[in-house]
Amino acid sequence: MMHQKILIKQKKNIALIAHDERKQDLLDWVKFNKGTLSQHNLFGTGTTGSLIAQNVGLNVTRFRSGPLGGDQQVGAKIAEGEIDFLIFFWDPLESHPHDPDVKALLRIAVVWNIPIACNRATADFLISSHLLSEEYERLVIDYEKRYKRDQFT
Repeated sequence: MMHQKILIKQKKNIALIAHDERKQDLLDWVKFNKGTLSQHNLFGTGTTGSLIAQNVGLNVTRFRSGPLGGDQQVGAKIAEGEIDFLIFFWDPLESHPHDPDVKALLRIAVVWNIPIACNRATADFLISSHLLSEEYERLVIDYEKRYKRDQFT
């Protein structure tokens, strides 16, 4: 399988997202990790980004609310190489009107091989990794070359 290497710089672009039922948990996690997160560029969907900015005092570039396209905006930024890291505290036991958008966001994060945390334990492991403060070369499957090759075989 063919891969391309993409450099994640020392200062990461981190997206922070939480469903309504998980917003307080994410807010508590961000408060606890404020010092580390302040060393990176933060992005968030609508309400989540606003809550972090207001309650923790961190600068957060905000997209639309998730149900209004914010999840898709984050996914587009991942595909464009502008988001390096995703912390998404989602509620797997609640039905959401934008579930297809959530699934698409998680799929695109896997396609582009960026670190993803969907719960607090994984977020704790990721943020405490020495790789967070270093440059990192991630390998991304070159799907375009793969599909072109498959068309001619």
